Amino acid sequence: MQIVPFIHALRHPFTIPVAPGVALERFVYSFLVYGETITLIDTGVAGCERRIFDYIRSTDREASDITEIVLTHSHPDHIGAARAIQEVTGCSIAAHAAEKAWIEDVALQYSERPVPGFAMLVGGSVEVDHPLRDGDTTEPDPLHEWELEVIHTPGHSPGSISIFMHGNGALFSGDAIPVEGDIPVYDDALATVASLQRLRDHPGIRVLLSAWDEPTTGDEMYRRMDRGAAYLQAIHDAVRASAGTGTTDPMEVTRRTADALGLPSAAVTPLLARTIAANLRLREMPNLLLAPAGK
Repeated sequence: MQIVPFIHALRHPFTIPVAPGVALERFVYSFLVYGETITLIDTGVAGCERRIFDYIRSTDREASDITEIVLTHSHPDHIGAARAIQEVTGCSIAAHAAEKAWIEDVALQYSERPVPGFAMLVGGSVEVDHPLRDGDTTEPDPLHEWELEVIHTPGHSPGSISIFMHGNGALFSGDAIPVEGDIPVYDDALATVASLQRLRDHPGIRVLLSAWDEPTTGDEMYRRMDRGAAYLQAIHDAVRASAGTGTTDPMEVTRRTADALGLPSAAVTPLLARTIAANLRLREMPNLLLAPAGK
């Protein structure tokens, strides 16, 4: 669907098998920025290339118009279709330098972050042609007066980025803004808080385009960011309470925390345990939201 002039959003449902006969229903957004060429922000999981190509053709464009993919980070639901898309279009790949190793070697990513169903979610490795850093800007299309600014928003992963589109105020936030009540995924709790606050304070945002939430505008954008911050504190409180029961087993703390947050039992996986571990490291800190950024 078209969100604002030149930006189209595609919602990709997918499932993560977590146990025999048990799967988590998930979705992720990718975004198409139209101009003389097309810039694709994130790709969805393996197989999403078919829906992306079909949508492009439905708008009287061609898949070959994609000249660059910008990956907000290296996780499976963001890079899964990158290889298939590049094989068809010959497009270049851009991502933060800190995500490069996991994008270029998905076997390494799986060994260091084993996600259930990884092999079915990721179509293969791709080379990062353009390593990005905070503050980098690009002008992807000479016909329009827009500029894409890279905002480094670590926490969800070390090299997570958001993209701000000057000219129309669109913010592509990737997974930087936690969704209240959803399964939390991050490696660094304090960095997640700091990144969220940075986006909250960024001037000129008119439309918020999150990879794991619905597009929104106006005051609701900031309410979602505020709810995301409150959720981060609620997670931290639940982890501290669960760890205070005397158990030292990481998965037991994860189970207790998931129950306190009302998360489904299928969410209790090693992936959620990574998030819980990020909070356990800060167990003696009662209030994440008041902590100095980068502490």
